[in-house]
Amino acid sequence: MKKIPHIDKIFQLLKKELRQYTQPVVSRKKPQIPDTPFVTLISCLLSLRTKDEVTEKASLRLLKHHHTPEKLMRLPEEEIASLIYPVGFYKTKAKRIKEIARTLHEQYNGSVPDTMESLLSLKGVGRKTANIVMVYGHKKHGYLPIDTHCHRIPNRLGWIRTRTPEETEHALKRILPQRYWDDFNDLFVTFGQTICVPVSPFCSRCPVQQYCKRINVKNHR
Repeated sequence: MKKIPHIDKIFQLLKKELRQYTQPVVSRKKPQIPDTPFVTLISCLLSLRTKDEVTEKASLRLLKHHHTPEKLMRLPEEEIASLIYPVGFYKTKAKRIKEIARTLHEQYNGSVPDTMESLLSLKGVGRKTANIVMVYGHKKHGYLPIDTHCHRIPNRLGWIRTRTPEETEHALKRILPQRYWDDFNDLFVTFGQTICVPVSPFCSRCPVQQYCKRINVKNHR
């Protein structure tokens, strides 16, 4: 099995450097609303193609008084849309959120299922969202949420060569020690939003540049 060189040192350096930055919105605790799998699920759906600061405000507006499937399913779709505006695709998300709330109420007794298979059966829930609910909602181990940052950065570092987030999830599960899975999403989303950004990354202040395939190849041209 392939091993990632210097993996312990890389995580140590990233954790130290990224303490100064705010935790990603989906995993960030919000004292105004309960820390439940349902809140995690809805917050994650709102976050898709939306900036963290917009997601956080929308989540608070919607979930402060409507943080259960029973309460949310009773809200008119137009009111949900108004509360979550201006998240990306807010009208589509309002319809989807109401549908999910009703499904959870009718088929799961108002609870969010705790298996990947059941989560993926919910309309609009993909692997990233399902993994996030398992890790941050149900607090279960053995799951690896992969978003655009978690897909891009391991490829940029030279750990893997994959084309899609799903391929990245399966590839990383084969080579990334499981003790790092719980921290991986938080750490690499923060890293990807602040230093290892998609275009013109800040390599000069990257704490792990000496372990990066991209910058080492560039320097040896």
